[in-house]
Amino acid sequence: MAVTRMTYAEAAVLAVANAMRDDPRVVVMGEDVGRGGIFQQYKGLQARFGAERVIDTPISEATIVGAGVGMALVGMRPVVEMRVVDFALCGMDEIVNQAAKNRYMFGGQGRVPLVMRMPIGLWANSAAQHSQSLEAWFAHLPGVVVMCPATPQDNYSMLTQALRGEDPVIYMENKELWGLQGEVDDTRVHEPGRAQVLRQGDDLSIVSWSAAVHTATQAAEALAAQGVNASVIDLGTLWPWDRDTVLRDAARTRRLLVVHDAVQPGGFGAEVAATAVQATGCRIARLGAPRIPVGYASRLEAVARISPAAVIEAALSLMADAPAAAAV
Repeated sequence: MAVTRMTYAEAAVLAVANAMRDDPRVVVMGEDVGRGGIFQQYKGLQARFGAERVIDTPISEATIVGAGVGMALVGMRPVVEMRVVDFALCGMDEIVNQAAKNRYMFGGQGRVPLVMRMPIGLWANSAAQHSQSLEAWFAHLPGVVVMCPATPQDNYSMLTQALRGEDPVIYMENKELWGLQGEVDDTRVHEPGRAQVLRQGDDLSIVSWSAAVHTATQAAEALAAQGVNASVIDLGTLWPWDRDTVLRDAARTRRLLVVHDAVQPGGFGAEVAATAVQATGCRIARLGAPRIPVGYASRLEAVARISPAAVIEAALSLMADAPAAAAV
């Protein structure tokens, strides 16, 4: 076991480097990956493994994903870089109709072990086309796994697992977490679809993922000072998601608040909330961004940001209502 302190970006580099070291079929493709990627999430990989395995491409997301699908079908294990999730929309036909459907449409004759990295979240002063959180789009898509790591350890363990998978993975790092530091145990294994209970409380359950996990945790600590003890659950993997852990905690606390950075209407929080209320009868609330484009100016951008204060307000509102009758 080796435990090292590193950033979220460095943890991703380590995961890809180890995979490339252990398996010559792993290759990287994308714009600017040769110089380490725009967030340095591939730093040093081309110098170590060569330009034939860390491949710079033209600016064409459809071509990058399409080539990745083809390479995967002939036995390679490609990692494709979309720079930000907003740009992945140029490759949606290849993602939705080719990568996600191939195994099903051809009776399992072909597998697509393709990892598509597409960072989500706000990117300071980068505005509407570089700051979206579109994870719900991909969680809605049959045939793909959707992962959203929140810490350096998660980014190492989850990316390592994604690189070992046999099906396409939508891998969504958060742009505001690249510099986050933490300890990384390079032997820790991530189990896809298993949530982490980061904090256990008796008064309500807060479910989140990606950067919003840290917002929720800050809010939970502030709530505890006010006598309200909240569980904080990091889903980590949005599909498949860990219903058992969420429902067990919601049935115990009787109140569930789902917090995410994505736009609230139609967000994945609605799926979690509906599932929980159907299964447990718990009282529920959701908190996500307003349905607006992210503004360039800092004051406008802030309107789209979920703050610990907003989570606290939503939690206290949920607590103010009488608890629902137990259904399970």
